[in-house]
Amino acid sequence: MVGNSKRAPLYIKVNPADNVAIVVNEGGLPAGTRFADGLVLLEEVPQGHKVALSDIAKGTAVRRYGEVIGHATRPLPKGSWVEESSVDLPAAPDLDSLPLATLSLPAAKKLEGLFFDGYRNADGSVGSKNLLGLVPSVQCVAGVLQHAASRIEKELLPRYPHVDGVVALNHSYGCGVAITAPDAEIPIRTIRNLAAHPNFGGQALFVGLGCEKLQPERIAPAAAAAGCADLASSSAASAAAVPASGSLPCGIIRLQEEAGFDGMVARILALAEERLAILEKRRREPCPLSDLVVGMQCGGSDAFSGVTANPAIGYASDLLVRAGATVMFSEVTEVRDAIHLLTPRAATPAVGAALVREMKWYDAYLARGGADRSANPAPGNKKGGLANIVEKSLGSIAKSGTSPIAGVLGPGELAKEKGLIFAATPASDFICGTLQLASGIHLQVFSTGRGTPYGLAMAPVIKVSSRSYLARQWPDLIDIDAGKIATGDASVEEVGAEIFQLIIDAASGRKKPWADIHGIRNDLVLFNPAPVT
Repeated sequence: MVGNSKRAPLYIKVNPADNVAIVVNEGGLPAGTRFADGLVLLEEVPQGHKVALSDIAKGTAVRRYGEVIGHATRPLPKGSWVEESSVDLPAAPDLDSLPLATLSLPAAKKLEGLFFDGYRNADGSVGSKNLLGLVPSVQCVAGVLQHAASRIEKELLPRYPHVDGVVALNHSYGCGVAITAPDAEIPIRTIRNLAAHPNFGGQALFVGLGCEKLQPERIAPAAAAAGCADLASSSAASAAAVPASGSLPCGIIRLQEEAGFDGMVARILALAEERLAILEKRRREPCPLSDLVVGMQCGGSDAFSGVTANPAIGYASDLLVRAGATVMFSEVTEVRDAIHLLTPRAATPAVGAALVREMKWYDAYLARGGADRSANPAPGNKKGGLANIVEKSLGSIAKSGTSPIAGVLGPGELAKEKGLIFAATPASDFICGTLQLASGIHLQVFSTGRGTPYGLAMAPVIKVSSRSYLARQWPDLIDIDAGKIATGDASVEEVGAEIFQLIIDAASGRKKPWADIHGIRNDLVLFNPAPVT
């Protein structure tokens, strides 16, 4: 970084090999601006956009992060604005010639004796919230379920002060689908793993219609395995009592077996109250940080994301891994063009091969749809200075920190390893968030440059801004300002430590991120690459 005053012209050069840098100053800088090192702008350059640090001939490499982000489509004189149209999209890394597990990383010092206050479940899992989950097996019941959830919230929850809320896991799946197609397992296991999320304490209630292809037993395998009768409208079921163990043996309702709308809602409310009585007994207790699962995601990214917010999140990721926690980073299309930097960090060749497997699967998935990686980035990303998906990917992977990659998950698979995990998901904020929840995250850290009010009902979301302007614009939506890294007012390590502490406090219920304070709940969105009939 050149200069140290907020009012002085500033640019950030990430790597000594870079021939471009991004302008830091809010509002950008006009033509004629002179930097402390003598660089003079030949034209106006917006904030976050790139300036040529030397003459770049047509066809030669444009470098940022020490990597080639493209080749100049025209001569770019020193001091000129290097905007989207002046950089072409290079070929993606060849997946068949990547180094696997070749980087020997020094063993990081373990962080011992760190705890958060979580809800310990009977199966040993830990929750960060105490929630009642209502799980539909088919979209047809979503309207009834949402109505019931609203009534539960207003009529029942006030009597159960230790329950944080009720969440209806409404989705668009369950009928009219090719349920035996190979890729159909992705949405099915996603719903199943969402229903088993530790924040529900094993007390999720399942609601089906009756005629759907995705029968409730397939997403409530514990109920099916127990061989218990469905909780339909029968006198025996109506008289069901909560066992002394504090665990209900099954919880499946089929609306086609109920007496009208009022009967449906009454049945859901009655069984919900039985579960609320169990959930009310849950209390937070100290749990080692090794029980924590944290997801890292970005949305509304800009050119600052890769030098402020994401590196700070990466530092927090490394601290979590050192404490024995599980950390997930995702978004295949925002990893694909930087995959050559990740496969060497794989803990084993098998992990490296799994990374390649997920990249190849997604390449084929995009090709089937007649699309490719150039569909990303979005218009807002480009307005924020990102020229193409290569530049975006290089900044995105900074969220992964520097730890070895211990495992790879397919979409919606449940995390089992500790350490840094790549969870393969699309880049869509809502699909990625849904899949990370299915993989077991207790909390998500979300970086943004352009801004988004995104939030999840099932887990806290900590919002980190890449620019201080956004933090000032949205003081009641942004939890941590990483933009101060760009101006030299804080280091990556200082902001990363701030994120790390807020993760512990939010997972413990001691502090609520703004998304939780406002009750911002984006819809769950399934990833379904299988056909719909």
